[in-house]
Amino acid sequence: MASIPEILKTYGPEYIQTHPQMPKNHRKVIEAITRCKTGELGQIVYQCQGCAKLHILDCSCGNRHCPQCQYLKSQNWLKKQQDRFPQVPTFMITFTVPKQMRDFIRSHQRIGYQAMFLASSEALKLLAKDQKFIGTDLPGFTGILHTWGRQLTYHPHIHYIVPGGGLAPDRTKWLPSRPDFYAPVKALSPIYKAKFKEQIKDAGMLQDIDPIVWSMDWNVDSQAVGDGNTALTYLGPYVFKVAIGNSRIVQVEDRKVTFTYHKKGSRRTRTMTLEVIEFIRRFLQHVLPDGFMKVRHYGFMHPSCRTTIEEIKPLLPNPEPQSDNEQESVNTPNLSIYCSDCGNFMVFVVRIGAPPKVYDSS
Repeated sequence: MASIPEILKTYGPEYIQTHPQMPKNHRKVIEAITRCKTGELGQIVYQCQGCAKLHILDCSCGNRHCPQCQYLKSQNWLKKQQDRFPQVPTFMITFTVPKQMRDFIRSHQRIGYQAMFLASSEALKLLAKDQKFIGTDLPGFTGILHTWGRQLTYHPHIHYIVPGGGLAPDRTKWLPSRPDFYAPVKALSPIYKAKFKEQIKDAGMLQDIDPIVWSMDWNVDSQAVGDGNTALTYLGPYVFKVAIGNSRIVQVEDRKVTFTYHKKGSRRTRTMTLEVIEFIRRFLQHVLPDGFMKVRHYGFMHPSCRTTIEEIKPLLPNPEPQSDNEQESVNTPNLSIYCSDCGNFMVFVVRIGAPPKVYDSS
């Protein structure tokens, strides 16, 4: 019993009984994960395009917190973003909150996460517009919300993948940033903090936060990470990653869960052991509010931006060549399931059983 589904199936009912006031979305996650790939959600028949063998697979739950459902999502997202991401010097800029803020955000997640996204994105836009740095009123970047630390502790933060530059006001020229510098973190930090405070004040909840946090420095980190593909390859697997995957669980014994982790800056594998109910609590505290978007695009990276990525690419310092297979790749379906016998692609034939319940998979 060394997997998240097995832990939740065995101890989930006890957890629910001992936490009768638990949020409804936590109950939904427990139900979804424990039914995932068990046959309870139906089955799908695929046929191999090579040997013609039929394969019957149990349906996945599709919940975004399920460790069994996220790999293909991350790969499909990565491929889509690599096709549209401008190949220029790229930065990963990370915004966190002081630890004194964590209890408030955990208790008011929708308000807290929304304030983090708005404050951090507005700070990036403001400094990108400054003539001392880039001077663009149309930068572009993608933000990804994470809430966990290496030991399943609660640590909300947002990673931004930021192309180094933006468009001139007349939209006819690309304005590059320096290859190793986007904007000063010492300037981003107070702007981010001020805009976050403004959001909390507008929500009428300023009195619920320890005033000391407004006199502290808020941590913002910026790293040059090469070109767009390098950044996406690094961060892509984390986009749909859950707080902990099955591969990190070493054993479950005597009501204790042992899992692996790495300290920051170290490659040495360490282990931690938690009582099983505490392990479930730590896992569930990273469940996001229903429908909350943890991946957001801004500026020219937003799908609805009037200036499209294809219009921007010819303006870049090294325009990307048009691929002969580009149209073919657009029209080719994404076949991600392979025959276990001969290795060829498999195609969908029919679904067996009633459709599963609709879970939060956004």
